[in-house]
Amino acid sequence: MNDHIAYRDTRGASESRPPFSEVVVKGIAPGGGLFVPERLPKLELDDILALGEIPYWQRAAYLFGMFGVDIPTDRVAELMREAYGENFDDDRIAPVVEVVADTHVLELWHGPTSAFKDMALQCMPLCFSEAVELLRERGAAADDYLVLVATSGDTGKAALEGFADRAHTSIVVFYPAEGVSDLQRKQMVTQRGDNVGVFGVRGNFDDCQDAVKAAFNDEAFNAWLHDEHGLKLSSANSINWGRLLPQIVYYASAYADMVAAGGVKPGETMDVCVPTGNFGNILGAYYARRIGVPIGRLLCASNENNVLSDFIATGVYDISGRDFVTTPSPSMDILISSNLERLLFELAGARSVREWMRQLAQEKRFQVDRDTFAAMREVFVGDWVDNDTSLRVIARVFDEHGYLLDPHTAVAWEVAERLRGDAPVLVVSTAHWAKFGADVLRAMRGVEYDEPLPPEYDGLTGVEMLARVQEIAGANACVPRTLGELDELPVRFGGVVDAGREGVETAVKEWLGRQ
Repeated sequence: MNDHIAYRDTRGASESRPPFSEVVVKGIAPGGGLFVPERLPKLELDDILALGEIPYWQRAAYLFGMFGVDIPTDRVAELMREAYGENFDDDRIAPVVEVVADTHVLELWHGPTSAFKDMALQCMPLCFSEAVELLRERGAAADDYLVLVATSGDTGKAALEGFADRAHTSIVVFYPAEGVSDLQRKQMVTQRGDNVGVFGVRGNFDDCQDAVKAAFNDEAFNAWLHDEHGLKLSSANSINWGRLLPQIVYYASAYADMVAAGGVKPGETMDVCVPTGNFGNILGAYYARRIGVPIGRLLCASNENNVLSDFIATGVYDISGRDFVTTPSPSMDILISSNLERLLFELAGARSVREWMRQLAQEKRFQVDRDTFAAMREVFVGDWVDNDTSLRVIARVFDEHGYLLDPHTAVAWEVAERLRGDAPVLVVSTAHWAKFGADVLRAMRGVEYDEPLPPEYDGLTGVEMLARVQEIAGANACVPRTLGELDELPVRFGGVVDAGREGVETAVKEWLGRQ
């Protein structure tokens, strides 16, 4: 094992340097900052290319070792083998597919919930439980943990699936009641497991995220949880470094596969286009670039909630007068991109981050300095795609190439086409098309986003609409079994709560009272 790597706080509120095991359990740093590695490993090109010769779980184990996690090497290998095995429907786990010359797609949706969040959340809960055991062996209090999750759709189901019936943990997920697809909702409210809870929130994702963060910062609530139930709070959102590290893995893996497939020459850079709302997925590519993966530009693809693409263009992050927009790509319907804080720390340091985050909280905007903006622009470029264009891209790509995109990947495909330069492009595909069957059907029928589907589709469930897509697309439109069976599963969770800290805390208390 490599020497352990300690972690710093992006806001500099804590001088402690915890190891990976403490970071993955704590989730967030004292004072609201995020944990980042104190130093980064460096990979040589031969190290990266060698990944192409081994199965994915070994790739993950190797990179976890390079990042100096304080879990024994043999145990890391066991965890990675469990995380990336038969629970995925493709033994390549994260395959790279050439759709057209010089444009490849990284398919990150072959896990049990058909979304890219599985790449981290089949792994992180295993590391979490392992970390709790390690901390207990080192003399830490024998507390269990309550994982609170705010989700825009996909994280919630992936976290529920990953943490269901895991040792030392319970998990409660909050989602915007009117802001997820029918299939996303059913995936969550039918979740199996004795330690899971799910609630809708009257509001959007930012309302969910704000309420969960407020609960984390409520000392009285935290004291009650500990005194009454022996629980401490933790997070499975992408603010947890345990989510970020597995994402770095798949970018290094993708480069090795690109070379093996002839999509890029060894040592040649590739551009990567990522559809992102919370900035975690594209941040994984940034860290992969930092450790030596030959990535050129990072293309940030936004939907109509285009705060990130505007920030990359101007250096001004401003949500003060920005309306939240509902889109066909709900996992990107986010205005407060939490993981951007990590990038700002890497470019400008804790003092600047602390001030910018204060401004964002109080004034709903901040502007980075000239040097930070220039450093960001050396790597990042962005653009955004409106709702109707994203649906037209789905239809066009299918007509031209026989490849069916989900609405999030369609946003990335369009931005990649607009911004592509001379380098090969890797488009990151974050969800199986069937998770958003109603909007894919709308795209295939040429119906704009705000218009209703033809009357023949009235009353159909999200699952039933998948069959209608299959009638149009034929053999190119397979539906994962776990999605096709959703209408047959019993609904276990139907609660909807008010937005805000009190709504979240009351829901948690009532749920714990029933356990």
